[in-house]
Amino acid sequence: MRRQLKPDRGLQARMFLTMFLLAALYLFFGVVLWQAGVGYTGVALIVGLMLVAQYYFSDQLVLWSMGAKEVSPREAPELHALVERLAALADVPKPRVAIVDTPLPNAFATGRSPSHAVVAVTTGLLERLNPPELEAVLAHELSHIRHRDMAVMTIASFFATVASFLVQQFYYWGFWGYGDREDRDNRGGAMVVYLVSLVVWILSYFLINALSRYREFAADRGSALLTGAPGQLASALIKISGLMQRIPTRDLRQAEALNAFFIVPALSGESLLELFSTHPSLERRLAYLRELEREMEGH
Repeated sequence: MRRQLKPDRGLQARMFLTMFLLAALYLFFGVVLWQAGVGYTGVALIVGLMLVAQYYFSDQLVLWSMGAKEVSPREAPELHALVERLAALADVPKPRVAIVDTPLPNAFATGRSPSHAVVAVTTGLLERLNPPELEAVLAHELSHIRHRDMAVMTIASFFATVASFLVQQFYYWGFWGYGDREDRDNRGGAMVVYLVSLVVWILSYFLINALSRYREFAADRGSALLTGAPGQLASALIKISGLMQRIPTRDLRQAEALNAFFIVPALSGESLLELFSTHPSLERRLAYLRELEREMEGH
């Protein structure tokens, strides 16, 4: 019989604090834009439309960019059966299932809500993991769906995208265009907005990555709850990370743009500092899974 895990209050507190800091940063950003008295409604509208499109069409966009193909239960009966069973355990509608024909061993989930979700695995993953390990990886992805992580990260990135847009627009067209003396005040205001946008962009980048890392821990925890076997996910992560080193560089580079979706990020060359990463380090994830395993064993 599976043991229930106690709520991870520390993880919950870190996620709450990160989201609070993001909210405070974005509130400050909004006040600065309002005080600047310059009309940025158009910018917010453009970015908003971009994020709405991303929110509603993320599943199709991600599948298309990865070259994933949706498969029917007849085409992949065992995979569908496993996803259906885990979806029932996670209390979410069964997501659509897709396969990516690539030696890169990985998996991802996307979609704006549990009822509009898709889980994708690569042929490299199916070839290399045993059934319990595959189950643990899929349980991790179902946990992302259960937690609505796609929606959370899209909402969290809204003002960061606005700030990024403003930084780029000001750099190319903004304060550089103010050359006359009568425009000095406008140029000064544009400079303030540019600098604040730059700071908001940089800080939100680190905060959003931190939030993404915490949600990866939450999905690892969800996998442990669904399967009752944290060790199987740990084994899968070790296999995937080890195999990454043997995948052609070109395949890794093609996948790097979608790192936030993967269960293990695809990194060519030296690993990035965790501060700049959307995922925790392998060592920290394995330590967390060992802690969960000890807790489930009652030690």
